[in-house]
Amino acid sequence: MRAIDTHVHLDDPAFIEGAAAVWQEARRAGVEGAIAVGVEPATWSRTLAVARGLPGVRVALGIHPQAVPALDDETIGRALADLPALLGDHGAVAIGECGLDGPAGDLDRQGRVLREQLALARDLALPVSLHVFRVHGPALKLLRDLGPLPAGGVVHSYSGSAELVRDYLRLGWSFSFAGAVTRSNAKRPLAAALAVPLDHLLVETDAPFQPTGADARDRTRGEPRDLPEVIGALARARGLDPEELAETTTANARRIFRL
Repeated sequence: MRAIDTHVHLDDPAFIEGAAAVWQEARRAGVEGAIAVGVEPATWSRTLAVARGLPGVRVALGIHPQAVPALDDETIGRALADLPALLGDHGAVAIGECGLDGPAGDLDRQGRVLREQLALARDLALPVSLHVFRVHGPALKLLRDLGPLPAGGVVHSYSGSAELVRDYLRLGWSFSFAGAVTRSNAKRPLAAALAVPLDHLLVETDAPFQPTGADARDRTRGEPRDLPEVIGALARARGLDPEELAETTTANARRIFRL
């Protein structure tokens, strides 16, 4: 099996043995490529440094909605002004992780920061790695107001309902699924995954944040080497051979992120 992890946090301190060792294990498991995602200006340089020496790893940079409350307007403005050069200089394949997060609070401010990043994505013709958690209604309203993006994007670790899939599809978005689909109680995420057309389906680990397995409490962290488990769960739900699904999702990742 050969697959691409479209969303992973290789710079996270949870990988205490180092990203190189973690990535080597992933490669042995058949993960041939990944997108290492940066989530706030203070750690962008670490994301870039970690990804630089890892074969098959590309980067995306953005301001995560959970980071917004701790950042003042001046810091955000300076970071967004610097972002286009950073993206270009380091061959970034997407803007993100950015989006809206209900529990993080102050959705109006989150929305302003997201709009600025989506405007950059439009100007630079880059896809977006989008985070939406418990606020799919406001997120869809914002996206409808802005209209489809020229390079589209992916709703990462999609947590919405199967019914909302069509609303995102109308705006040109694709969907990625992570460890949640491997749970013993994964009825909702699997129903959503089944509603996604195959040419809009991607896979990820969101490592270290979403361990695979029947019970998320069984493990302390997820790893990019877990991607075949995510693919296996989706393949079983769709009645497909795992290698066939890996091939399809890899082709989708290459197309969307121009890998």
